[in-house]
Amino acid sequence: MGIFRRRVPSHYIRIHPDNVSKADWIILLEAGTIVGPTPEKLRVAKATLERTIARRHNIFFRRSYYLVLDGYDARIHALYFCPQLYKFDSESKLVPLDGEEIGKMVARAVQSGVVEKRPWYSPLDKTPQQPIINAVPQAEFDTLVVNEPPARHAAA
Repeated sequence: MGIFRRRVPSHYIRIHPDNVSKADWIILLEAGTIVGPTPEKLRVAKATLERTIARRHNIFFRRSYYLVLDGYDARIHALYFCPQLYKFDSESKLVPLDGEEIGKMVARAVQSGVVEKRPWYSPLDKTPQQPIINAVPQAEFDTLVVNEPPARHAAA
């Protein structure tokens, strides 16, 4: 059956068909690349609303959808979709968060689930079967409250 198998490029990430038409934020987190004495294990590699979708068919003409992200590596990246989030400003008005802020909130939420690995790998190592972030997602969110760390005010 090897002649009928078609390889998909490594920067194609398979996504559910429901995520194809939604206008959610694409958050790409990177783990295992920060070295040194820092408490953070994750960083936001990319946060964008722009997307390129590739559609592939198998031998039985079943469609599969892929998100095309250049530079994606399953060894160090994890992908999340997130709707537009808002916060209250000082005048109690809703202000939309930008992608970087949303990415930092997602990173803080899954920080405890990062799998500890060495930051290098051999040329013969295959792509791991286990994801880099092994956080247990909750089944339902009725309300999500994220407390930001207090802002540092400069002494006047």
